[in-house]
Amino acid sequence: MFKFNEFSDMCIKCGKCIPGCTIHRVNPDEATSPRGFLDLLKGVEEGDIPLDKNAKDIFESCFLCNQCVEICPNSLPTDFMIENIRAEIAKKYGIAWWKRAFFYLLKHRWAYDLVSKLGFYFQTCGFKIEEEKKAMRSRFSLPMLHKGRLLPYFRQKTFLKKYPQRIEAKNPQKRVAIFIGCMANYNYTEVGDALIKVLKFLDIDIFIPKKQLCCGAPAYFTGDFKTVRELVEYNITYFESFIDEVDAIIVPEATCTAMLKKDYEEFITYHMPEWLERHKKIKSKIFGTTEWLYKYTDLKERLANLPRQKERITYHDACHFGKVFNIRKEPRSLITQNYQINEMEDPDMCCGFGGITIQSEKFHLARKEGLIKAEMIKKVDAEIVSAECSACRMQITEHLDKVGDNKKFMHPLELIAKAIDSIENRENG
Repeated sequence: MFKFNEFSDMCIKCGKCIPGCTIHRVNPDEATSPRGFLDLLKGVEEGDIPLDKNAKDIFESCFLCNQCVEICPNSLPTDFMIENIRAEIAKKYGIAWWKRAFFYLLKHRWAYDLVSKLGFYFQTCGFKIEEEKKAMRSRFSLPMLHKGRLLPYFRQKTFLKKYPQRIEAKNPQKRVAIFIGCMANYNYTEVGDALIKVLKFLDIDIFIPKKQLCCGAPAYFTGDFKTVRELVEYNITYFESFIDEVDAIIVPEATCTAMLKKDYEEFITYHMPEWLERHKKIKSKIFGTTEWLYKYTDLKERLANLPRQKERITYHDACHFGKVFNIRKEPRSLITQNYQINEMEDPDMCCGFGGITIQSEKFHLARKEGLIKAEMIKKVDAEIVSAECSACRMQITEHLDKVGDNKKFMHPLELIAKAIDSIENRENG
């Protein structure tokens, strides 16, 4: 078993982690607080606390938002320890068949593509009608409240199938590879479309690795370390085949970026240290999209020459960018070149997505946190809410619907692409 007391004993019980803790906010119990988790982890390791169904329920309640890690005076990796205890839980209780089926899709692109294609053609007419009704009501500023879950739908063609592997620029100064992420590949393909438009606008060579697989985050957060190991080995080996040919691998998803950089490093350090040096080279070239565009291109200056857009934006900091990498100013600096940003009360507060278990067996927790965040966003004088994360997009869209708010969700790249479109349309018109 993982040596939990190595970190648990470093907790000084100061309580700084509790006020911002996502699970403690919706379930105010000392057991489901960061310092509570740490004490329980030590008890499980030392045999004082059984890893029973009650312990399983507690450890699976954490949203893994990293709030406690960011604020902890000793920088204790509470998220990493909970991920490791979930691996022990998976060994003892197994993983639900439907989760194992989903993780199979993450490792086999052909199977996921097939499910996506079938999903697109068999999406119910009722669902499409609901979307049409929502669009009509939005036109008249009327709320559309769905009775059930408002889930993202599959697109007719995935991002990886929409574009050639190489898109060459006329006078390229840089060349980047795109790691698109599963939700942007299958559900929110407009994010990838926007990224292609932005990179073309900057005259950057584009390489789309066609054999990329999932980063492994859903399996990691569930405790399926066998799947995680397979995906770590595959992705690092695949990235090595082209890493010397590109300046960066850019990722439009907060969770994928954190998984590929931070979580891979932690997992490799403790479970497959022989891969550390190989990952180190890959890690140095992985960036979130707005971070890389802000630091390594002149996009900000170019956007300043484009027309101001009429829509007002409120920005949500995805946990795996804001809390993990402190990426907060970069997207705002780019967006504010063409849009007015009206900040919500606490843009850093977790939206409550929480991963596959929270979204399924513990959705009542996701719902509580999602409604808090949605009510916060609803108060803002803005037409659009933005975040650099498809998981946040799914969760926030779901709960804005439940509070009757018609704000549209757009990725920062979509906003930037819209500003670029405005000048291109004017020139062509």
